[in-house]
Amino acid sequence: MSPFERYPLGQPAFISHPLDRAAHLRTNDEKLFALEGRPDARAYVVYRDSLVTRQEESGPRVLLSIKEALGFGANPGTIFLGLRDGAPVFGMGMSPAAAEGLIGRNDVAITELRGMAMQGLLPLEQLSAIAMAKSLVNWHQRHGFCANCGQRTSMTEGGWKRVCGSCKAEHFPRTDPVVIMFVSSGDRALLGRQKQFMPGMYSCLAGFVEAAETIEDAVRREIFEESGIRVTDVNYYMTQPWPYPSSLMIGCTARATNEDIIVDRSELEDARWFDRAELTLMHRRQHPEGLFAAHPFAIAHHLIGQWLHGGTERGA
Repeated sequence: MSPFERYPLGQPAFISHPLDRAAHLRTNDEKLFALEGRPDARAYVVYRDSLVTRQEESGPRVLLSIKEALGFGANPGTIFLGLRDGAPVFGMGMSPAAAEGLIGRNDVAITELRGMAMQGLLPLEQLSAIAMAKSLVNWHQRHGFCANCGQRTSMTEGGWKRVCGSCKAEHFPRTDPVVIMFVSSGDRALLGRQKQFMPGMYSCLAGFVEAAETIEDAVRREIFEESGIRVTDVNYYMTQPWPYPSSLMIGCTARATNEDIIVDRSELEDARWFDRAELTLMHRRQHPEGLFAAHPFAIAHHLIGQWLHGGTERGA
């Protein structure tokens, strides 16, 4: 199955939610311990931006039994993600020392999540839960101490809260809103590239929403700061959870009111206008110069695709 078939227009990675989060169980420690001890309990083990996978003839298996996860060196503390067909699913982390101990083994591997998702090595119906596990595990690893008094905090409510034993402050997992924008002007579209992009790749401009800022204002500000382009007619398209480390990509479209680009070199390596014909070749990865647009697993691909297939500007 090609990436275009795996992530058809309007369906990027990480958006499906077949998992019942069963939030009512998070405050019941007795039930959570019982769920963790069930033979059908499973876990995703996260190490930084990667997953611990069991290597099998059919390919890597990311959903491990609790016994397998602990045997591979996962930290004993579990994060309750929810229920899938009644079976409990958890997230678990791993220390650098434990990860190093797996090097060279044939039955297990630590594989980068983004690469597996792009290559189609992960079941689509599990991507949302995997994103949840990665975001929560990474949050716990970065927030072991109280931001209020500096004392160590402890995990509670199935991993959905940390509490400071000293000042009693409560800390909750964060999601950072990011606007990502498709900007058009007539029959042309504005795309940019960052230094860390693969050679030849261009994508939609994006940036974090700031404090006390609306989505629409963030779209206008980020586009102008990065490219010098003013826009109007900002419209919402869709969102995509993005576990790097824990963002919500808010896809929008906008119409440019000027076309003279002034690139902010501290943000972008380049930004330019592409006409519909050239962008179609980039979208299909058929550009004669090797230029290409974002991968189908990312929302940017779908923002571009909806314009190419729709043939008109939203809000125009």
